[in-house]
Amino acid sequence: MSDTLTPALALRILVSDAVRDGMGARIRACIEPAPELVTTQDVLERGALFDVAFVSRDVTGRSTKHEIQPATQQFYDAMLGSCDLRWMHFHSAGADRPVYLELAARGVTITSSAGTNAEVVAQNAVAGVLMLGRRFPQLLAAQQRREWAPLIAQPPLPRDIQGQTATIVGWGGIGQAVARILRAVGMHIQVVRSSQCTTPEGFASVAFEDLGSVLPATDWLILACPLTPRTRQLVNAKALAQLPAHAHLVNVARGDVVEENALIDALKGERLAGAYLDVFAHEPLPADSPLWCMPNVIATPHSAGFAAGNADRVVQMFLDNLGRYASGAPLVNVVDTPGAT
Repeated sequence: MSDTLTPALALRILVSDAVRDGMGARIRACIEPAPELVTTQDVLERGALFDVAFVSRDVTGRSTKHEIQPATQQFYDAMLGSCDLRWMHFHSAGADRPVYLELAARGVTITSSAGTNAEVVAQNAVAGVLMLGRRFPQLLAAQQRREWAPLIAQPPLPRDIQGQTATIVGWGGIGQAVARILRAVGMHIQVVRSSQCTTPEGFASVAFEDLGSVLPATDWLILACPLTPRTRQLVNAKALAQLPAHAHLVNVARGDVVEENALIDALKGERLAGAYLDVFAHEPLPADSPLWCMPNVIATPHSAGFAAGNADRVVQMFLDNLGRYASGAPLVNVVDTPGAT
């Protein structure tokens, strides 16, 4: 199957109402002939066909990969029901939603927006390190009680962050940005990634399978990797037991990278000092999860990547790829989805 239509034919692109109304002019001006923009309403009312789909942030909205809102499902159903769909671009970095895997298995080319929010996610990860390292959960709890509770009255004092070691799992844009910031505050960096080659920045690294070899010297285990067969449940009970008791976990990757029940046990048993978690095994995090109320845990609702500038960055990445697609050039951020044909 060819990657492009005959040049004389206009591409047909499935987009949300919001993208058509707010970004339609930019998309139509990107290539010639100007593409036809199709919405799910067009598909339902007149059986409109499309060759490309753009899954913008407003499409997924408050849906997660576990719980899908009706409007999101309608967009997914349109993609799954299309025989003409050849390429789909989505707004996030992670490609682990079941609909993406199903489309990839059918031969649809999938591209992500990896890199568009790398700095934003990295800032959240670093905020988690600094808040836990400087005991902000404890201080904020005292504030809510209107209690003057200086750290000096609650020994031992926090360990100096400067000189501690951060083990960063995943060496994409997020991991590299985290390393740059933490190095600036005086932390030592070691890397866990797909290979054991030293990074271009000079950081020692080991492969995912050798994670255990670096855990005993880890103060902060920061997860910023994609979810793949190699990283699923990478941080399991055995790995958590290899961390020092004073260590902390930061997860801005995917919930399934961690064995969540083992993490809860380690936190309860004080075999791990604390955690900042933005992602979970099931999202939304169930109301009865103990992670909500642990004093040494910061739990946020998969929000590390949200920022006002993201939408425009994602649209620009899609437009850049649209130009490549129309001209037959290779696309960027093509997702290598396990199991896809």
